[in-house]
Amino acid sequence: MDSTHRRLLIVWHSRTGSARRMAEAARQGALDIARELGATDRFDARLSPAAQTGAGDLLESDGFVFCAPENLGSLSGEMKEFFDRCYYGALDQLNGRPYGLLVAAGSDGQGAVRQMEKICTGWRLEAVAPPRIVLTHAQTPEAIAAPKEIGAADQAHCHELGGTLAALLL
Repeated sequence: MDSTHRRLLIVWHSRTGSARRMAEAARQGALDIARELGATDRFDARLSPAAQTGAGDLLESDGFVFCAPENLGSLSGEMKEFFDRCYYGALDQLNGRPYGLLVAAGSDGQGAVRQMEKICTGWRLEAVAPPRIVLTHAQTPEAIAAPKEIGAADQAHCHELGGTLAALLL
């Protein structure tokens, strides 16, 4: 990749679909801004499942969206494993790059946000917006495990975060 090409990496994990839809909305927002700026030939917004993302993917990217569910008051295990696996391989090599956080949660989301913010602080990334938590209000075992959609307003916020990152990178 040459120095004029910019890449936004959107790392996500989802079991019920809400976090995946949030990540997709962020990607679409980034692509829409790249198109508006006439920069589609020098910009890439890549969706990357947490289990398939490595430190090399981070090092090759100029900005990030991290999108995951909160499970039992903490970051989902698969997303946490991504951070554990990649942390030291990217340490001191991502300084100053912009990022945003998206969390899908039943009723809170703050535990997952705190965990990701600590990791991003350690990597010395720069937040471009407050974390966005989308509440599904799922409280029963059946509702928690069921596939989920996210509303138009929440999709718009995710879209805006992706667009903000794209605009900063371009």
